[in-house]
Amino acid sequence: MISTRILTICVTLALITGAAGISAQDSAAGSAQTGASTYQPKFHGDPARSDSEANALAYMRVVLRAQKQFNKQYGHFALTLNELVHSGSFTKRMVNPDRGDYTAGFKGKKDSFILTMTPKLLDAQHRSFYAEDDGKIHAEESKAADADSPILK
Repeated sequence: MISTRILTICVTLALITGAAGISAQDSAAGSAQTGASTYQPKFHGDPARSDSEANALAYMRVVLRAQKQFNKQYGHFALTLNELVHSGSFTKRMVNPDRGDYTAGFKGKKDSFILTMTPKLLDAQHRSFYAEDDGKIHAEESKAADADSPILK
């Protein structure tokens, strides 16, 4: 009698544990698949299509604000990213052009500058970006962005 009860309890526990494990795995797998393919906007009106794009655009906004502040303070734009350190929230670490999935490009003159963000892999989730002293960010899906590229909305 006791051994039958113990056997019944063990079988019941095994079935419950197995069923719970399967549904937890299915749930985790489903969450991973939808999380990887669905970008969650960082703010209202976020034009990014992926976390990589959001990071690249955030970097561009920091550089654009730093250049605006630098120009206001010194009467000209910074010639290098190094000169922007401590302007606005631009830090020494941000001088490195390797920005994860993107590479930053910068060409400065006293009266203008060009900032580019080129993806290491150009695809629908990694567009290329371009900005200059007017502060407008341009984007391209299939080639390097430039002044003639559509303005990002």
